[in-house]
Amino acid sequence: MDIAKEIAVLTPELVRLRRDLHQHPELGFEEHRTAETISDYLKSCALIPQRVTQTGVVAVIEGHGPGRSLLLRADMDALPIQEENDLSYRSEIPNKMHACGHDGHTAMLLVAAKILSRHRDQFWGKVVLVFQPNEENAGALRMIQDGLLERYPVEACLGLHLWPSLEKGKVGISAGPVMAGMFQFTIQIRGKGGHTGYPHQAIDPILCAADIIQSLQIIQTRTVSVFDPTIIMIGKITGGTASNIIPDSVSMEGTARYLHQDAKNAGQVVEDRIEHLIAGVCRTHGTEFRFTIESESAAVENDRDLVELIRAAGLQTVGDEKKIVRIVSPAGEDFSEFTSRMPGVFCFIGSSNGSTTTQFPLHHPHFNIDEEALSTGVEMHVRTALAFLNQDDGLSMTRSYSDQENVHGL
Repeated sequence: MDIAKEIAVLTPELVRLRRDLHQHPELGFEEHRTAETISDYLKSCALIPQRVTQTGVVAVIEGHGPGRSLLLRADMDALPIQEENDLSYRSEIPNKMHACGHDGHTAMLLVAAKILSRHRDQFWGKVVLVFQPNEENAGALRMIQDGLLERYPVEACLGLHLWPSLEKGKVGISAGPVMAGMFQFTIQIRGKGGHTGYPHQAIDPILCAADIIQSLQIIQTRTVSVFDPTIIMIGKITGGTASNIIPDSVSMEGTARYLHQDAKNAGQVVEDRIEHLIAGVCRTHGTEFRFTIESESAAVENDRDLVELIRAAGLQTVGDEKKIVRIVSPAGEDFSEFTSRMPGVFCFIGSSNGSTTTQFPLHHPHFNIDEEALSTGVEMHVRTALAFLNQDDGLSMTRSYSDQENVHGL
């Protein structure tokens, strides 16, 4: 089959799908319309969609005989952001927006499913299509806990992400850790309230919180190797009721991200260091604290052997070795729940055309893509599936990671 030609014919449909999803964004585990749209499309491809984990959708494309199995995943959820783009297909839902490209991811996998379902006679084994809800907050783990991998056992997995810092027509493929492990945390500081005119009679949790924020920089710049990137950020502080009142408590919320060479144990190391530092600062200020991990995911680690296979598929797709680049990002991604359980690869699809309208970062109210990038994603899904399922020379699935990667991304 002529893959590129089939995709070209389906491109108007691909764009319509993406724009329809973009106009109707839904937050994590609220993707009811999105799930219906996905299910209806899969049924039109003679597939049988099943619901997993509330709004998740799964379907299987069976080849013409027994063989290997590959999971292709697309995330579905939007973000609580008010879109500021002036587009004919801008979000119709107030304070909700596809600002992370998940509308494109879903559209790409749907069209890839149509092409693969048309050509079942050209591959062995099966493709498991996973449309995942709530990627922004541990949706993959929920699907796995609900028995996804027991009901649909697979040998390997592939995920794609549209990437605004990469030009369209380019693909980012790297071995080893490619997206940071991360966890979200809350720090609650309890002091003793009082009057701002008599601070000596109170124990000020605001001052303690400020000291903690400053001291966290010690971990990033003094106790972690420069070759083990670590980012600890406080994104929210809540405390106080009036300018002349010392509150009795302050709450802070933040994230920690890490791309350590020893990625397996990095999360626990960072957690322990943060809690140890907080304990020391609070002891100095005479406050009490509670440190809570709200959610966490490991680093996404790409399997070296599988990377080589997918790099070959990428070369067929973009036609030039120079258009296949190495990208590693400090952003988090819960596709790690799959790659920590099986060999997998997470690829980046360039979505910028050099104009300012396509260069806004992920999670920005002006985020948008050059829709020509969608075809590249479809082709990567199709070529990877065919290459993996038809390979008969015993692809080694032994994990082997590079010692060091350049750090890019958002």
